[in-house]
Amino acid sequence: MFRRLADFLLRVLYRLLLKLEIRGEENVPHEGPFVAMMNHIYFIDPVLVSALAPRRIVIMSKLENYNNPLFGFIIKLYGTFPVRRGELDMSAIRTSLQVLQQGQGLLMAPEGTRSRNASLQEGRDGMAWLALRSGAPIVPVALSGQERLGHYVKRLRRTPVRVVFGPAFCLRPVEDVPQREQLRHMTAEAMYALAALLPPEYRGVYSDLSKATSRFMVPVSSEGN
Repeated sequence: MFRRLADFLLRVLYRLLLKLEIRGEENVPHEGPFVAMMNHIYFIDPVLVSALAPRRIVIMSKLENYNNPLFGFIIKLYGTFPVRRGELDMSAIRTSLQVLQQGQGLLMAPEGTRSRNASLQEGRDGMAWLALRSGAPIVPVALSGQERLGHYVKRLRRTPVRVVFGPAFCLRPVEDVPQREQLRHMTAEAMYALAALLPPEYRGVYSDLSKATSRFMVPVSSEGN
């Protein structure tokens, strides 16, 4: 109940503050588990994606966010769960797998932390491991423009923000490639898929799209959603 009310209020607030362009909502599976992988450049990104997505998405939030009693209480009610950044957090991994096993959406930022210059940083392998282990498809979610919110608010103008849900894909192992190397290649392919949805100035270390491959990716047909 709290989550539905919060998402409704967030959508109203976004319509007031943001000039939204939303594309690709049909790419989100209608049912079953999926991993929403987003680029992370501003503090509102997780609730921006979760409130605008056509299906409910569970958010993992850094442990530090729970240190504030009021804010921690609110985000718990919103349905988030904590993750310890910079270390192997087995509790967060187990919770992530449970979310996917229950057929829900899981929001992840494969860079591991927010980008300070709005450009993609090198992705980490945790998301690829979870997607491969669970069999859940990945939906890349590209965000741009929201980092200028403060600039536009000061001028009493709505901030142009673009949210793109890209085509879903699954990851598949390749027999002749060692497992550790497979995860690295899977992460790179997923990150290039995300980069392709972003304006060039946001692509960062994945700017050269000619390096993108799809050896470890299997497209998910929207007809099967």
